[in-house]
Amino acid sequence: MSTIHDMRPPLRVKKLSERACVPAYQTEGAAGMDLCACLALDQTMVLAPGQIALVPTGLAVAIPPGFEGQVRARSGLSTKHGIGLPNAPGTIDSDYRGELRVAVINFSREPFTVTHGLRIAQLVIAPVAHATIQVVEELDDTSRGSGGFGSTGLH
Repeated sequence: MSTIHDMRPPLRVKKLSERACVPAYQTEGAAGMDLCACLALDQTMVLAPGQIALVPTGLAVAIPPGFEGQVRARSGLSTKHGIGLPNAPGTIDSDYRGELRVAVINFSREPFTVTHGLRIAQLVIAPVAHATIQVVEELDDTSRGSGGFGSTGLH
């Protein structure tokens, strides 16, 4: 009988800086592992309200083929400090080998300081399916049809 642990794809992590923190799950049931800011000694990043910045992690990863890395906001940073991701979720493709940098935005009305080691985002490893593209003259009908945003109602 297989367990959930048998289904864990390997994530190879390369530290590009001695100061980098290896991603880690904070609890056994966590979907994402935390990514930390990797800043130079005595360096901080101050995000003004509305500012977007790329925060380095000091890490490169090798995500297995057939998977992607989804970079998501941390709920504590977003609800307590208004810090989010402008492209959430961000995608890390399995063939990318450069440094992971997290795009963050300060949605609050106050400056926010990013310090070394701050857990700035979470990384979820998820399966990906490639579609087979078929160009057709017509699509099948559905009850929704071409109804767009809000077409299914508010409740």
